[in-house]
Amino acid sequence: MKIAVTSVSGQLGASIAKALIKEIGKENVIGIARTPEKAKHLDIEIRKGDYNSRTDFDAALKGVDKVLLVSGMDQPQKRIQQHRNVIEAAKLNGVQKIVYTSIVGDEENTAFSPVVQSNRQTEEDVRSSGLQWIIGRNGIYIEPDLEYMDTYIKEGGITNCAADGKCTYTSREELGFAYAQLLLNDKLNGQTLNLVGEAITQTQLAEYINQVYKTNLKFTSISVEDYKKERQVALGEFLGTIIAGIYEGIRNGANEVVSDYEKAAGRPHKSPLSMIENYHQKHSIKLKA
Repeated sequence: MKIAVTSVSGQLGASIAKALIKEIGKENVIGIARTPEKAKHLDIEIRKGDYNSRTDFDAALKGVDKVLLVSGMDQPQKRIQQHRNVIEAAKLNGVQKIVYTSIVGDEENTAFSPVVQSNRQTEEDVRSSGLQWIIGRNGIYIEPDLEYMDTYIKEGGITNCAADGKCTYTSREELGFAYAQLLLNDKLNGQTLNLVGEAITQTQLAEYINQVYKTNLKFTSISVEDYKKERQVALGEFLGTIIAGIYEGIRNGANEVVSDYEKAAGRPHKSPLSMIENYHQKHSIKLKA
């Protein structure tokens, strides 16, 4: 059985591929990347696949039994057709099953909603493809907060517009493990599953970070508008608006959803504290190396 993973040069795609290799061996895992050279470190067969090119995927999915479609990173209006290129190529090549990495999020009320809506359209395209399918809806990665630690320490805390809203953080490693199981477990076919962890507030996040990093961070909530302006200055208008929209969704309760992780993965999701400890340990080892 050959399983292909798209966007394998990205962090989520690579995590899924690594988890699959542990389960079925590297000879049965095919990576697809827009720039194949960037995925050579995975030591598996890498095929070229640009989401904008149906021709690429017609070739990339030859001989593939199952495909994991990692949601693209382009603007929402472009992503629907990009994802359809993969779905149609899968149908052409007789791929049996497609698993799609969607997202949890507010579908209507924030600047992030167009991204969520584009994912929901791809979900519908996957369901109506005629293939066996599973859809995972990812929670928010915890890693970006931890990658931002230097800034948090410099500023003395975490500032955003989430207020008392709860976020069901996950990690790329947890998602990698879950998606490998979803690709291999056909008993869950035809289901849409929330791949999220425990719901926590930003205050709790700060407390867990303090516990692991021995810091004294405080959480400060500001208005959605003020946070959007601040993020636009730091990240540019498009990305700044999107990030503000994500935290507005947390504020509105859109990310506090029931978790299907244990059903998908066959084990409980790691706790937020455990994910932070795991990241800190790995990062410390890399620094020492």
